[in-house]
Amino acid sequence: MTEEIVFCKGGGCTAKLGPDLLSHVLGKIPRGEKDPDLLIGYDSRDDAAVYQITEDTAIVQTLDFFPPMLEDPYLFGQIAAANALSDIYAMGGTVKTALNILCFPEKMDLNILGKIMQGGAEKVIEAGGTLAGGHSIADADVKYGLSVMGIVNPKQIYANDKGRPSDVLIFTKKLGVGLVCNANRVGQAPKGAMEEAIASMTMLNKKAAEISHRYEIHACTDVTGFGFLGHLSEMINSSISAEIDSISIPVIKGAMHCAEEFLLTAAAQRNRNHVAERVTFSKYIPFAMEELLFDPQTSGGLLFAVQKEDAAAFEKELREAGMPAAIVGRFTEKKEKDIYVN
Repeated sequence: MTEEIVFCKGGGCTAKLGPDLLSHVLGKIPRGEKDPDLLIGYDSRDDAAVYQITEDTAIVQTLDFFPPMLEDPYLFGQIAAANALSDIYAMGGTVKTALNILCFPEKMDLNILGKIMQGGAEKVIEAGGTLAGGHSIADADVKYGLSVMGIVNPKQIYANDKGRPSDVLIFTKKLGVGLVCNANRVGQAPKGAMEEAIASMTMLNKKAAEISHRYEIHACTDVTGFGFLGHLSEMINSSISAEIDSISIPVIKGAMHCAEEFLLTAAAQRNRNHVAERVTFSKYIPFAMEELLFDPQTSGGLLFAVQKEDAAAFEKELREAGMPAAIVGRFTEKKEKDIYVN
């Protein structure tokens, strides 16, 4: 077996533990006494923890790491870093510092290690943050990511479950990363699909977050390993359901073809098993579109719930800034099911 094959066995956010398993374990962890300054912890299934330190300042804290999903170590470093940084943006925060998290085989070429860390460092700099250190261990397989700290005004936090009926849902990137990366590993990615997926995964959500601060955002999440429907389900509260216009979903070129060819991931099936009972698909929705909506994303886009009056202007500004952003649905008053896909 060559070293190149060992480097990429399949990773990115497809390597996440399944949401069912994770929920089962988290439900049994001792919580301790509630800290009133912990504004957001894992109880809300949000994207990061938020801890208030003054009236106007709270710390946003997150971490994320995973194995490579492609063979290029530099691009892998960029993607892993962009993915970790995204959680700060999903909370409405600004990136301040980051720490490397690295697992690396001692016998592997150190040039590969350098390229991974170079890619990650460049994304931290692009985010306006400072790489302040990190931790590494010897391991059989490569894994890389960041622990990131940001700040946010406690009055301007983007929680993921504060959406309101009539809010419009806007998504800022294309779906299909998991399908395309999986097809690429077996040499069956459609022409140009992997290049488009890489461009999406390496793009920071910084600009989208900065633009969002000019509008009334009620809720936000970034769409990663649990797929579009998995993360959308975490936005549903007791007052709302969601209607999704599948025809409006931005899609990476060739991703639907990958689904039609059954180049699927096990993570997508775990996502389907976790959330399928909460979703009603129109009879006109093809199997490939269902798979796309369950597909695990790596460094995916932000999903905003914005007040109806701001939606058109917000979408327009995002698109003018170079993002494939689209209005993809809306929240409604509570219905029988949480999510309806039309």
